[in-house]
Amino acid sequence: MSPQSGRRARYAVVGTGARAEMFVRALVHDHADTAELVAFADVNQARMDAHNRWLSELGHPRVPTYHAGDFTAMLVKERVEVVLVTSVDVTHDEYVVAALEAGCDVVTEKPMTTDAPRCQRILDAVRRTGRRVTVAFNYRYNPLHEQMRRLLAEGAVGEIGSVHFEWLLDVRHGADYFRRWHRDKASSGGLMVHKASHHFDLVNWWLNATPVQVYAAGRLFFYGENGRRHGYARDYDRAHASPAADDDPFALRLAEHPRLRELYLDAEAEDGYHRDRNVFAPGVSIEDDMAVLATYSTGATMTYHLTAYAPWEGYRVMVNGSRGRLELEVTESDYVSPAAAGALKGAALHGDQAAAEGGSATLTLRPFWSPPQRIEVDGYTRHGHGGADARMTQVLFGGATDPLHRAASARDGALALLTGLAANRSFDTGAPVRVADLLTLD
Repeated sequence: MSPQSGRRARYAVVGTGARAEMFVRALVHDHADTAELVAFADVNQARMDAHNRWLSELGHPRVPTYHAGDFTAMLVKERVEVVLVTSVDVTHDEYVVAALEAGCDVVTEKPMTTDAPRCQRILDAVRRTGRRVTVAFNYRYNPLHEQMRRLLAEGAVGEIGSVHFEWLLDVRHGADYFRRWHRDKASSGGLMVHKASHHFDLVNWWLNATPVQVYAAGRLFFYGENGRRHGYARDYDRAHASPAADDDPFALRLAEHPRLRELYLDAEAEDGYHRDRNVFAPGVSIEDDMAVLATYSTGATMTYHLTAYAPWEGYRVMVNGSRGRLELEVTESDYVSPAAAGALKGAALHGDQAAAEGGSATLTLRPFWSPPQRIEVDGYTRHGHGGADARMTQVLFGGATDPLHRAASARDGALALLTGLAANRSFDTGAPVRVADLLTLD
């Protein structure tokens, strides 16, 4: 979304929950010379009012607010050029397609959408209108991941045979998906779509390949009503004003977090949405332990595992090739302290809050017949998804040059989504799923 020389592009944000905060700050604070925030849209006025109050704290004037039902009228009245979509995942396609048909470009949070028909709607609208959709896969901009891309493209491990990718969400971060709307698979697509689309996109990008077939197994093992079997259950529906939640390390105390209180607790009267559900309450329809085996257009395979209830947070990636092996290990937090167990990390503030516990990152190249080589990476930080958020917004909103071509298109968004959708179908059928049977891409 490179702005034209000498002028600022006009942006509107639809969906003003916590996910919007990083983007709003980037627009009005970091890239105010190239971008102009002109409007908010949401189903909840209180949340838009909260963002407007925070704009005032940044010295920015309040912007007009519109109910989501007036989204199309807002685009016309405010002369919007680019729409930022940060709403509930299942609603993305509604706003993306309406924006494209109104002549706007779109930047959407990942995942691009939650199922194949909605994905097809977006792809069809891109073809029909000629407008652009960019999916905010910020992990492409992490310096560690950029360096992996360079090394693999340069042939550091030769022809790639396989990838092993393990992602661990700790019992603070992982639990947060089971408090929120994400716990409903119809709203989020489950963690295979909402969370793992980040990771599947990275593998597509690193391998310069597309997924062909997926076989997967997943279940709800730890959260939901399993909490009683494991000895963690407490008898309450939501944490606020519930004495039974007082000693629960999995409880989120909204009243203790001013910004979340303003966005959610103070906004409940309008839509009844509870941000602090009991993670062990009934009604969870997503998985928390998932294993995937995928094959790619190059012949490479990937084994992937996502655990949402780990004692530490981080990930390991191992790429095996004809000339050696590349290994990345990242520890984002080495444990969850009891004092911080019910606090927020990562997902809740979208990567802007660093963990108090220890962390580290190592990238190691292991060529055949040579000692391992530790690869030093400049620019990595434990804040903002490894420094990725700031680097991404520089490209999306600031017009920064991008020699790695990291801005993900609608097609990229579809390819990342397809691996997760195929995994979800494989969970249900117990059989391998060809991604071409879900959606055909040109």
